[in-house]
Amino acid sequence: MMKELQYPIAAPLLAWFQNARRSLPFRDDPTPYHVWVSEIMLQQTRMTAVLPYYRRFMEELPDVRALAECDPERLNKLWEGLGYYSRARNLQKAAQVICRDYGGEMPRTYKELLKLPGIGAYTAGAIASISMGVPVPAVDGNVLRVFARLYDDEGDILSPETKERCSARVMTHIPPDAAGDFNQALMELGAMVCTPRSPDCGHCPLRDLCLGREARGEGVEALPVKAPKKERTKKTVTVLLLHSPKGWLVTRRPDKGLLAGLWQPLTVERACSEEEMLREAEALGIRAEITAPLPAAKHIFTHVEWHLCGFTAETGTAPDLPEGAAWMDDPEAYSIPSAFAAYRDRML
Repeated sequence: MMKELQYPIAAPLLAWFQNARRSLPFRDDPTPYHVWVSEIMLQQTRMTAVLPYYRRFMEELPDVRALAECDPERLNKLWEGLGYYSRARNLQKAAQVICRDYGGEMPRTYKELLKLPGIGAYTAGAIASISMGVPVPAVDGNVLRVFARLYDDEGDILSPETKERCSARVMTHIPPDAAGDFNQALMELGAMVCTPRSPDCGHCPLRDLCLGREARGEGVEALPVKAPKKERTKKTVTVLLLHSPKGWLVTRRPDKGLLAGLWQPLTVERACSEEEMLREAEALGIRAEITAPLPAAKHIFTHVEWHLCGFTAETGTAPDLPEGAAWMDDPEAYSIPSAFAAYRDRML
């Protein structure tokens, strides 16, 4: 049987947070819109990478209505480099629902927030607690790690049962009058002190309550337990950077699947020779000449690993192109995903 904590954690945690909290733009002005956008950006992305994107995003799209009405190509450009572009598409879909069904104001309840595209239990909990003071859990990876160690819980944190158990435990500790600060304090503790490697137990406000530290000492780093991930699929991808008097050739990816709807250089998801890539260009009505090989590159997605190679090419003409292809004369008008980062600088 798992042990349970004998004492509440809110008082020492909130006292620590009062002095240790970082000043962040969405924390200093925690409107529902600010918290929502920041939490979506922070999924799979580090804080240091997110902050400049967040500031630029808010300068251009300061409220829900501006997001709902933004041209999708411009939205992709604002998101360019953050990756996981489905997050941006779901943000806009949700903004459009909010404008249509809620008069442009974020829903005020946890259950209504959960109905919006792209908003799951964690994001709904973060918005409801931080912006509205609703006492609900907001359990992200940081909180899962803190509570696995706090309760000496060896459950697989990727399993629904472990997440549900963690949420229930968090709920027992949330102070009704400080739900937002409590949830943020847990996230901050996981990000700054109870880190995945070399946790700073000496400066943890919960060190005397932590069952994992009591049972394991420095071995508490072994928690949380996470089942091994499946090995990623590896795929060779061949790229043709083709330049013309009107700019670089770009083609749009399919509306569904990986990098859906984004622009890319002419790309074939298999190993191709020079002749094969030139035939791909000819299928678009372009006669070109290979000028040089491209350096090899690699990009890792969650479930697949791209090994990129390819060629640069030139054409002296710039014929009209079929739908789904274009000459990129203005880099600001096209969002080239970071999967092509090794070659994107040449195009931009």
